Amino acid sequence: MKITYFDDSSKMSAFASLMVLNELRKKQYLLIAAATGGSPEGLYQMLEKRYQFDPELFEKLRVLKLDEWGGIPMSDPGSCHSYLNEKVLKPLHVSSDRYLAFDSAAPDPAEECRRIQEEIDHTGPIDCCILGLGKNGHIGFNEPASILYSDCHVAKLSAETIDHPLVQAMSQTPSFGMTVGMKGIMQSKKILLLITGSGKQEAIKKLMEKEISTQLPASFLWLHGDVECLIDKTSC
Repeated sequence: MKITYFDDSSKMSAFASLMVLNELRKKQYLLIAAATGGSPEGLYQMLEKRYQFDPELFEKLRVLKLDEWGGIPMSDPGSCHSYLNEKVLKPLHVSSDRYLAFDSAAPDPAEECRRIQEEIDHTGPIDCCILGLGKNGHIGFNEPASILYSDCHVAKLSAETIDHPLVQAMSQTPSFGMTVGMKGIMQSKKILLLITGSGKQEAIKKLMEKEISTQLPASFLWLHGDVECLIDKTSC
């Protein structure tokens, strides 16, 4: 894992956007796994600005939704789908045939996770996985636990995750999560771990200790051969 510190989130986001654009220039059919939340938001804004000057670069970009809240409507403003639709899909004109996503209201969540896993196995691996760091060290909805799951799965949400302001603002509290598992993340060709926001000092400190533990899912990224960890100094 290569670690780079930045004075603020805007500088971090600008650097991250250059890395994604570089990957996209090398492969126009790039498959990115896109996280939601505050950490990657600046990156997505930078990509939108680039689209205004070079829309052809994004014509074949493929997007995989990293995770989704379960048991809420896709139309809920707090859903991961709504976030990505507003900040990635519409701005970059990603058509539905180039977007792979969990259905938050799927009648059989486990079967929905199997469907996404089969799609990843068929069209993957992920070229560029964009991750944020949860306050408890989760990546996607791979939460701290005694075991971690390799495939896409229905995830039990931790108390820390449910207490997130984004969840508290939802019309209804999600009862579970659906997420790409550790195998999908670790098989990604390149990983961008973006860290910004308050309340993450302890998770950052533990991550820097380089101890691999299921209690800190992000620590497994030390085992990957190409991880760029970009840290906003104000979050430390």
